[in-house]
Amino acid sequence: MRKEIEEIPVAAQRLVDWLSPMLPAIGSTLRARNPAFVTTIARGSSDHAAAFLKYAIELKAGLAVASVGPSVASIYGARLSLDNALCISISQSGQSPDIVALQKAASAGGALTVSLTNDEKAPLAVQSDLAVDIRAGTEKGVAATKTYVNSVLSGLLLLAAWTGDEELMKALEKLPGQLEKAVSLDWSSIRPDIENGRSLFILGRGPSLAIAHEAALKFKENCNLHAEAYSAAEVLHGPVSLVGRGFPVLALAARDKAEEAMVSTAEAMAGDGAAVHITSVRADKAQVLPFVDTGHPLTDALALIVPFYGFVEALARRMGLDPDRPEKLKKVTETT
Repeated sequence: MRKEIEEIPVAAQRLVDWLSPMLPAIGSTLRARNPAFVTTIARGSSDHAAAFLKYAIELKAGLAVASVGPSVASIYGARLSLDNALCISISQSGQSPDIVALQKAASAGGALTVSLTNDEKAPLAVQSDLAVDIRAGTEKGVAATKTYVNSVLSGLLLLAAWTGDEELMKALEKLPGQLEKAVSLDWSSIRPDIENGRSLFILGRGPSLAIAHEAALKFKENCNLHAEAYSAAEVLHGPVSLVGRGFPVLALAARDKAEEAMVSTAEAMAGDGAAVHITSVRADKAQVLPFVDTGHPLTDALALIVPFYGFVEALARRMGLDPDRPEKLKKVTETT
């Protein structure tokens, strides 16, 4: 896992170099289709990548994005009416039967299907109208790291080409270099507040909420810690009642329009005695974590996951766990 975390910048650069020449044609295809709405299909870390792209597409393309549960097709056999829809399926292996089944149903229902996989020969890729190999390279670690980053990055590259967003495209081209800086950031200051507990909250807003969900999963699968991700707004509608003195909170703030609201919630929790760590220099009471300011709200949010991956891998080892061999998990999960 550590080796693959360190490979993230190289994998990102490989994807940008490989996909860039194809983007004008892909963008033209998506504009010609002119979808009315978008659906996503994914599970696990791939679903967190889909959640990130949901926010990105809604913010940049102005289209509603909905996640469709794979069991709708694989177990319930429902027929979907998806005329004039774009359907994005994300799976690092491209093999899970329920993901493949739902994409097939989406195609039959009239959707233009796009797959993001780490295997161009996978069943999901082969049956797609447009298959994108995320070019992450072999990932042996059970926990997805570089495949998560490249799944999001590939979707953002498609979005920039589709919408003609030159600012986003330039930010994505610079991102591999920014991720190189992010790999070296030290978040070990979080450790004393969480290693003796069994539960914590991770907060986000917009795209960083998708990062929060990914981080919560990694705490569970690598460290056997109960972590829950919440919107910094939603946490105030009940869950905040669990936050007492010393309760650990990780607030993942990007340099975007939600940063002020993120800081406000984090500061209120810190003021009540919670052990809050935040990626924003605007905080006074919460402890500030180092981050990379990439110069764009979307890439800024994505870069937050990289130092977290390094932290959670080291934390697992400190706790006497093997992050490369988490109990009860395997690399490719095939669900029906």
